[in-house]
Amino acid sequence: MGKAVVLKSPAEIEIMRAANRIVADTLVMLAERIKPGLTTWQLDAWAEEAARQRGGIPSFKGYRGFPGSLCVSINEEVVHGIPSKKVMLREGDIVSIDFGVKYQGYHGDAAITVAVGEVDTRKRDLMRVTEESLLKGIEQVRVGNRINDISRAVQEHVERHGFSVVRQFVGHGIGSQLHEAPEIPNYVRSEWTPRLLAGMVLAIEPMVNIGAAEVKVLADGWTVITKDRLPSAHFEHSVAVTDDGPLILSERRMNFPASA
Repeated sequence: MGKAVVLKSPAEIEIMRAANRIVADTLVMLAERIKPGLTTWQLDAWAEEAARQRGGIPSFKGYRGFPGSLCVSINEEVVHGIPSKKVMLREGDIVSIDFGVKYQGYHGDAAITVAVGEVDTRKRDLMRVTEESLLKGIEQVRVGNRINDISRAVQEHVERHGFSVVRQFVGHGIGSQLHEAPEIPNYVRSEWTPRLLAGMVLAIEPMVNIGAAEVKVLADGWTVITKDRLPSAHFEHSVAVTDDGPLILSERRMNFPASA
């Protein structure tokens, strides 16, 4: 990650809003289609097709060698799950879907966690609290606040509900590069953190575990799982810092029509 924070002009933010609209609409389409028996590869194929139909290029495909357009992470998988024709969704799973698109030179990035059929109460609570923590973090996206204000809001909400935040992976700035400065941890750091300035665009992404915070990377070099094998959830928005407060670029329209 570069150290310099790149501020975006209003025109650049509008392009990023368009990129994130493709991302958000694709995530809604996938959420509406998810059911037991689907492979994670099928979700990936739908996502790539949806992006390319609208002039977007999947951001993740080929990024540092990642093979998929989507990161699809099931149950104890935290992030970076590789789509596969061999991995099938099952009733009671929760599946985290992380998608990024490059459009007219700028990236959009967002993630949701979706229930497959009926899931148990603890998993539902986990998903709800994770998404709530994201929104709590976004509330702190105001000129003059610091990154730690976002981190604190996320961490306090998660821990108040008895869950834990992942520390090995963090949110990030985003723009013409998928990952830019600054890093955005989901926990408070003891050292100085940057002030928020108008024109910053942040990908804020709580990763929250039912059990302990510790994670490990599997032998495939990508898939991150919880060490205790308990479920994890992940929600993410790309958010612009403006003089009028946070602008969620990847806001989802839940009535987006699913194509046949």
